[in-house]
Amino acid sequence: MTNKMKYILAVVALLSATIMQAQDSWEKWGPTRGMKGAGVLVRAGYTIGGTTPLPLPEEIRSINAFSPKGGATIGVDVYKMFCKRWGASMGWHFFYEGFHTSADVKNYKMSLTMDGNTMSGYFTGTDITNTDMWGMTIPILATFRISPRWNLSFGPYFSTYFKKNFSGEVYDNEKGVGYLRVNDPTGEKVNIDRNNPATYDFSDNMFQWNAGMEVGFDWKACKHMNVFAKLDWGMTNIWEPDFDAVAFRMYPIYATIGLAYRY
Repeated sequence: MTNKMKYILAVVALLSATIMQAQDSWEKWGPTRGMKGAGVLVRAGYTIGGTTPLPLPEEIRSINAFSPKGGATIGVDVYKMFCKRWGASMGWHFFYEGFHTSADVKNYKMSLTMDGNTMSGYFTGTDITNTDMWGMTIPILATFRISPRWNLSFGPYFSTYFKKNFSGEVYDNEKGVGYLRVNDPTGEKVNIDRNNPATYDFSDNMFQWNAGMEVGFDWKACKHMNVFAKLDWGMTNIWEPDFDAVAFRMYPIYATIGLAYRY
């Protein structure tokens, strides 16, 4: 046997071993033997983010503080692989999401309660907002295996809220400016300072449902454990259609990191 033939046979053997090893790797990290089949993921994660207008309206002149309260997600996904790389999943995720923010605003349309009286108009000063939402999300996702250990998922989600809160208070800013122009930007001026702030609570005006898009990654850390990260980007307004106390649409945008157990 010539040296040339020996080299060719060695290369063929090396390629065959590499292909077999890669195939074994895909099967090792797949949902079942043969890389097709179904499975279950139980997830738990830490959530941060906020509910915001997009883009920021000109009425918001500066953000003084943005403090995600932190949140949590726990749920289950069922998935089905149709071939080595492509599959689909559907989940049921229970969540808590919340944030606290402080912003300086000018001519910010809103309804306020002060000394037992409710007034509507245009506020200038500092606005403090707290938001809390408890609910359930149902993601319906396509999944793509980038490699034996990395999965990409993307698709729509639908959320419903069991309990929701959007409330806060307003008062003068650091320059001592804080007032409401009643009804219109040139209306009666009502001064508001931090010693006697005005409050608002729009919780009952939040829409019961929300929908958006989710994108996420899973890394298979070991035989049964995944590390995951995902982003839920709301695409529907949080306010009911007939609510006009706030002049702009707002959207929930939250990210989650956590662990998932694979069955």
